[in-house]
Amino acid sequence: MMNTHNHILRIDSSAQQENSLTRKLANEVQQRLMHVSPEATLTSRDTNQSLPHINNQWLSANFTNADQRTAEQVQQLQLSDQLINELKAADTLLISAPIYNFSVPASLKAWIDLVCRANETFRYTDNGPEGLLSGKKAYLVMASGGVPFGSATDFASGYLIQVLNFIGITDVRTVYAESVAFDNDNSEAQAMKQIEALLPHQAAA
Repeated sequence: MMNTHNHILRIDSSAQQENSLTRKLANEVQQRLMHVSPEATLTSRDTNQSLPHINNQWLSANFTNADQRTAEQVQQLQLSDQLINELKAADTLLISAPIYNFSVPASLKAWIDLVCRANETFRYTDNGPEGLLSGKKAYLVMASGGVPFGSATDFASGYLIQVLNFIGITDVRTVYAESVAFDNDNSEAQAMKQIEALLPHQAAA
């Protein structure tokens, strides 16, 4: 029986819009998730929409105890708090990410830096760091122009899975479109087969 999805958080990171394969594939995943759970709510976040990179002021605010922060420090963390609240509220995470120069888009790295905060999404224990967002499911939709996924030159997919695991999200389902620069149609077709295997239409009926 297919699990339901009550609140889906979708994160897109491609610099392209209508021509983005990762966005197109994520649309298909989203459609199937919503078909399984038509009453689910959806929050969408495009990391290209002016997400700032962390700076010295942000770090100072983050490392100040919450009850000791100034008004300015609270303001510094306002967007980070909002992004973390979106993440906490979701039971299903859908991330679409192309590989740029062997790694993730800078805008997606900015989102990661803003949501990976000690005592918010992870904590340090005597046994090492512990993720605080367990019980969630993630779908990771990626595309590569020529870098083989899982290869020595793929510094994106393993990194994203590690980040998700680090904050407690260990149930990660992946969709990979490889060699897009050489055969886009075949790459898309193979990725669609992966989506069908994860979220078959007949199971969602």
